[in-house]
Amino acid sequence: MFNVFLVGHLLIVALDTLRDQGFEDPLRKIVEEVSPHVSGFKIGLSLLLEKGLGVISKVKKFSEREVIADLKLADIGDIMITTLKLLASVGVDAIIAHGFIGVSDALDKLIAEAEKYDVNVILVVSMSHRGSEKYIDKHFEELLQDAVQLGVHGVVIPATKPHLITQARRVLGSEVYIYSPGVGVQGAKPGDALCAGADYEIIGRLITTSLKPSSVVKTVKNIQLERVRECRGSL
Repeated sequence: MFNVFLVGHLLIVALDTLRDQGFEDPLRKIVEEVSPHVSGFKIGLSLLLEKGLGVISKVKKFSEREVIADLKLADIGDIMITTLKLLASVGVDAIIAHGFIGVSDALDKLIAEAEKYDVNVILVVSMSHRGSEKYIDKHFEELLQDAVQLGVHGVVIPATKPHLITQARRVLGSEVYIYSPGVGVQGAKPGDALCAGADYEIIGRLITTSLKPSSVVKTVKNIQLERVRECRGSL
């Protein structure tokens, strides 16, 4: 469970790419500006390849917020554990893995090892692109059952598929967090996923490509809170 997730902070910023906008240190500017208003940061593979593993330590230093490494791990258990150990060594708080690889000799090993390092595991059980419907979404119920069986920290379900979020909330109860990307550039509006049952919305380019990331985050947060009050009655 994330230690610093605060009531009213329903947003995680995806740091997948950083556009050069003339800032001396765009990573630091974005992270420091938005940190007071968000629950954490998700770092994608592209940024890790560009900046190296040290980018995780930098984000934690600049923000003191939780950091999710989004490598969408999908391999046998032993290989994923090797990656896990590297990420844990630089202070990552959670990792994202694909649910479709199955439990035996894969996710079961990863999660058992992650517990030793106090790293949360979040499973992808659906994706926002249309191709997800052909294979992954056909096994959505089974992937949810695996998530429950494994006792994972959370699952990823796109904000562009609110019906799946609602379905997942019924299956998962309140013990498993739902993280929803796809807000902004991919079409979902702030608050859509939260009203469907998600716990956190993940937003990237809408914020990271802005010249005023703090202003965008504040606007998004206000919209989220207003939508949640309308659909849930309260936070």
